[in-house]
Amino acid sequence: MSNRNYEHLSKELTERIKYDTEHGTRPNFAADGSKALRRDMSSDRESVWRPAYLRDADKILHSPYYNRYTDKTQVFSFYKNDDITRRALHVQLVSRTARTLGSVLGLNLDLIEAISLGHDIGHTPFGHAGERYLSEVYHAETGRFFNHNVHSVRVLDGIFEHNITLDTLDGIITHNGEFEMEEYRPASLSGFDEFDKMVESCYVDESNIIKIIPSTLEGCVVRVSDIIAYLGKDRQDAKRAMLVESDDSLGDAGIGTINAEIMNNLMVNIIENSYGKPYIKLDEEHYQGMRNAKRDNYEQIYKRDHVSKILDESVKPMMQRLYYQLLNDLKQGKKSSPIYQHHVDFVVANHYAHSMPYMETEPNQIVVDYIASMTDDYCTELFKFLFPNSKDIKYHGYFETL
Repeated sequence: MSNRNYEHLSKELTERIKYDTEHGTRPNFAADGSKALRRDMSSDRESVWRPAYLRDADKILHSPYYNRYTDKTQVFSFYKNDDITRRALHVQLVSRTARTLGSVLGLNLDLIEAISLGHDIGHTPFGHAGERYLSEVYHAETGRFFNHNVHSVRVLDGIFEHNITLDTLDGIITHNGEFEMEEYRPASLSGFDEFDKMVESCYVDESNIIKIIPSTLEGCVVRVSDIIAYLGKDRQDAKRAMLVESDDSLGDAGIGTINAEIMNNLMVNIIENSYGKPYIKLDEEHYQGMRNAKRDNYEQIYKRDHVSKILDESVKPMMQRLYYQLLNDLKQGKKSSPIYQHHVDFVVANHYAHSMPYMETEPNQIVVDYIASMTDDYCTELFKFLFPNSKDIKYHGYFETL
């Protein structure tokens, strides 16, 4: 541990924060929940003990799909190892990281929590590989693209219509942690009409996803916290999956080698460069360090044959066959099919709201809704149920190393 490099806030900023705290002069850039917009402004009014964004967080936490975070891949699929991160823990880490930053920077912690809790609720099974495979087949059939951040909005604003605030929905769709920035400045957003156009633009041209920016500082903090939460943690998981030999084997990149260093050093730098300012910023050194560390992760973890080959050979054909079987069942009105028994009936029973009956949804979209909602284990079990003669997928067992 003596070789570790944990950075600290400068003495000047430390003293300033202490002074501001003692004298009640801490910066306040928090989003004002009393001005938050909902699609139905006649309901979900805030109260003295349940303000607007806290209501959003509660709605998301109790959403029918929230439980499914527990068995969705973060990075590593087919590992029977309870110490490897699943998406549920990632969501908690994003929330904790973003709230820590938001507390110092004077932001609305309820809004941060709501965005964090909902940001991946539309994610597919099998991580970003599953997302890519689903998008490929969906695009082949419809010319539209699937992306998890866009679908997270659909889950909360379309499938279940939770009447979530615009600020929370905007933070969710703009969170995508694949696109890092040195400085995050909120973009303007006039209302739901503009938001709906933004959502649709991402369906028809996925390159638009890289262009959208959060409209609140809270959304900006969640976006950078998404990267902070996975950058070092994925390295930690790679070691537990025995893909790398040690914490140091992926290199330093200037921001540390282990998860604790990376998280600490990026958070310290953000506070140092953002306190009292209307934006979220990293200095050039730490920004480049974050980019380099992310590049190293891609080269040495995400794109390694050991990780990608099994997904391409097993999950991709599985998802394609499931898609077309379920689409056929839906078009034929086969009510005994799991797409009716486990999805359509479930959605309708769990308060599918009033604007449009769910079965009026375009069939490919219903299939996408179903597949994206699945956990890893459910997806593999469903495939075996529909195709009983299919080859079993091999898991890395608990006791293989003994």
